[in-house]
Amino acid sequence: MRIRPVPTRPRPAQRARADFDQFVAASGNALLRTAYLMVWDAAEAEDLVQECLLAVARRWPRVRRMDHPHAYARRVLVNLALDGAKRRTRHRQELVGDETAALSAVPDESSAQRLHAVGVRAELIQALGTLPPRQRAVLVLRYFEDLSEAQAAELLGCSVGTVKSTASRGLTRLEAALSPDLSLSTKEPTS
Repeated sequence: MRIRPVPTRPRPAQRARADFDQFVAASGNALLRTAYLMVWDAAEAEDLVQECLLAVARRWPRVRRMDHPHAYARRVLVNLALDGAKRRTRHRQELVGDETAALSAVPDESSAQRLHAVGVRAELIQALGTLPPRQRAVLVLRYFEDLSEAQAAELLGCSVGTVKSTASRGLTRLEAALSPDLSLSTKEPTS
């Protein structure tokens, strides 16, 4: 008499772990790109993504049942980036030693090259890095993540009008940073 082994099914915990690993593999690069565009520092972006994935992992049983777990992770990431913006700015100023130093005073060449390789001009990225965190977040979500105004407003916890006005101010500042001579020459003379 021969005993046949009973086929074993993966336990729910193993399935959840495998699902989370697949989620990380599928979403990790997009989260890292978004984080980098928001904080303008590769090491800080990696730290934010790690914090984000840790928060998502803690809630994974609930998150995995969501229709859009990537959107939830992106929301966590944006909140982490905006919550820590003042601390990061203060930390950079302490490191640089000049309180008026621009955010782009210490460019991250390897990340800029990676972004350039995917078709984003380094000049645009550098100008984006000089924007205040909220304007940068709105522009990244609207134009790099290609979210609608309503989606960005929901993600940031503000009104659609706030997203529109913040995007408008951010785009104006980007235009001025990218072509300072052009923006000055196109203004109407005041009489």
